[in-house]
Amino acid sequence: MGLTKTDLFTKEQNELANLAKAFAHPARVAILQYLLASNKCINSDLVHELGLAQATISQHLRELKNVGLIQGNIEGVSMSYCINPEKWQKVQQLFNGMFDKIQDCGSGECC
Repeated sequence: MGLTKTDLFTKEQNELANLAKAFAHPARVAILQYLLASNKCINSDLVHELGLAQATISQHLRELKNVGLIQGNIEGVSMSYCINPEKWQKVQQLFNGMFDKIQDCGSGECC
């Protein structure tokens, strides 16, 4: 196993990569979409919504919480969680900052 050399990259690059990993699984995307659509803290079980096992959902919730996208208590069957609005805004700024850097070459001969 090789070591990643995260120290070669900026704090922002490392943060974007960690956030991208959090978005890299469709179950986590579904969880985020559900929480965003609910627009409130959820105290119920996502098993019925997603059709995944409780243990699997708990694992995905932990990953989302570790990067700060969601907040709340995630312990066993007792859960209360929601989108972390401050982090969500930061994520939007980070990704938009990168996406906004594309330049139109105009002539169609960029590559």
